[in-house]
Amino acid sequence: MEETTKIAVFKGKEIRKTIYKNEWWFSIVDIVEALTGTDRPRKYWSDLKKKLLKEGYAEVSEKIGQLKLEAPDGKLRETDCANTETIFRIIQTIPSPKAEPFKRWLARVGYERIREIEDPELATKRTRALYKAKGYSDAWIEKRMRGIEIRETLTDEWKKRKVGGETEYAILTAEISKATFGMTPSQYKKFKNLKRENLRDHMNDLELIFSMLGEASTTEIAKNKDAQRFVQNKKAAQEGGTVAGNARKELEKRSGQKVSIKQNYLTKPQSSRLLEK
Repeated sequence: MEETTKIAVFKGKEIRKTIYKNEWWFSIVDIVEALTGTDRPRKYWSDLKKKLLKEGYAEVSEKIGQLKLEAPDGKLRETDCANTETIFRIIQTIPSPKAEPFKRWLARVGYERIREIEDPELATKRTRALYKAKGYSDAWIEKRMRGIEIRETLTDEWKKRKVGGETEYAILTAEISKATFGMTPSQYKKFKNLKRENLRDHMNDLELIFSMLGEASTTEIAKNKDAQRFVQNKKAAQEGGTVAGNARKELEKRSGQKVSIKQNYLTKPQSSRLLEK
């Protein structure tokens, strides 16, 4: 099972979600916080779970799964999640004036996912439109979309080569980034003073280009050397990242400017994990 954390926003509150069994599963604790405004959403959810069991909602409890979602510190942590149907049942037990608007929001989010499964081009169009609405330039959007495609090609290649899921993908990605920029993604986020935001949504043109070069080079090396499983693909990741890293160093030497900069792409940085792919 592979999980990738994405973010949806309800009335200014971030709701983590992930695709599992070909549908959206949502972080229950995020929903509790959005509906109740409590500053202790985990405690509220813990108490609510006990109440659900006591009142005979055992079937709801059985449909809750622990999926790995990205926490504020950037690490993947097991989080209580549920699909749209189960979330609807849980919402019924939470006294909140936001419950009805949230149900409508939830239904719309689920519907968008169904439409995008039927027509994947809709997801691409929606992503472009969201970036445009956030103030990104057309030229930047084209690079970002191309980067998403290159990333998906790489993860597809890893899948074919029996690399073991999201944890190993993260390690290999860190190797590419370290060789390309001299920083792992988590170090890069600290460098840019980012927390839960998507790192690449805050990269400038050159940072995106070298990210793409590192991942595209890794794909080519893995294919041409027929790298299998984690250890061989780790070496390919290091070599692919080194290709991009050497190119970056050469550009910095000739231009006199660093490629990696603390400044985020947008003048007013916004949380953009909603767009994460």
